[in-house]
Amino acid sequence: MKRFVLPLILVLFVFGVYDRTFADKGRQYYEQAGQIIWEINTEEKVIALTFDDGPHRKYTTEILDLLKKHDAKATFFIVGANAEKNPEVVLRMYEEGHELANHTYSHKSRMSVPRLIQELKKTDETIYAITGYSSTLFRPVEGVYNDEIVEAVSKEGYQLVMWSWHLDTLDWKNPGVNKIVKFVLDGAKEGNVVLFHDGGGNRRQTVAALEKILPELKREGYTFITISDMMRMKEKNQNQDNQDKQIELPK
Repeated sequence: MKRFVLPLILVLFVFGVYDRTFADKGRQYYEQAGQIIWEINTEEKVIALTFDDGPHRKYTTEILDLLKKHDAKATFFIVGANAEKNPEVVLRMYEEGHELANHTYSHKSRMSVPRLIQELKKTDETIYAITGYSSTLFRPVEGVYNDEIVEAVSKEGYQLVMWSWHLDTLDWKNPGVNKIVKFVLDGAKEGNVVLFHDGGGNRRQTVAALEKILPELKREGYTFITISDMMRMKEKNQNQDNQDKQIELPK
C-alpha cells in the first residue's frame, strides 16, 4: 500500500490540491515580516469593516447606501467575475472613497499557486478597467493560506489581509440579525478588522445588522477606516516606537 503514497502526493501537488503540505510559519512570523495583517495595536478608536465575495447588484448597493449615510469607509474584497457583471457598483465603491481589494477571479477555494496568481492579475485588470485604480491587497478565499501562497503573493507585490480572529461574523450562514449585531458590538475593539460578506448569497441579514451596528459603533466614538489607512497607522506607530527607543538609549 505504501508504494502508492508518493505517486498520489505528486498527483495532488500537480493539480494544486496538496497545498496544505507547505509549512505555515505562524501568525507572529508573518506579522513581523509584514506579509499578513490581521489587525493593529492602537489606542485610537478606529475599526476596519471588510466585505468579501461581491459586488452584488442589490446587497452591495444597500451596504454602500448605509456606509454613505454614516460617513463610513470600508474595504471590499472583490471577486473579479462579479465585478465584470456589476461594473457600476465597483465604480460607485471607488468614487465614494472605499477601498477595492482582490478576492480572486473565480472564488474557487482550492487552486494551484500559478493559477492563483493568474486570477489575482485578472481581477486587478478588471478593477483597473472599471476604475483606473490598481489594488495590492489580497484576501484568500475562505482565509486559506500557507507559506507557499504567502511567499508567492508577496513576491508579486500583494499584501495579504485577514481579519480579527474574534470578528468573523459568519453572516454567510445567516445566523440571525440580532446575533450578528451582538457578536460585533460585544467584540469590537480599537484596531480590529471585521469580516462581513456582501455577495455569494442572500445578504439581507448583513444589511439589516449593519443598520444597527454602524450607528452604535459611531455613537461609541469609532471611526471607520480602510485597510490601507490601518496599515499607514501601523507604520506610523512603529516609527514612533523606534524613535522613542532611540531617545531612551543612554548617551
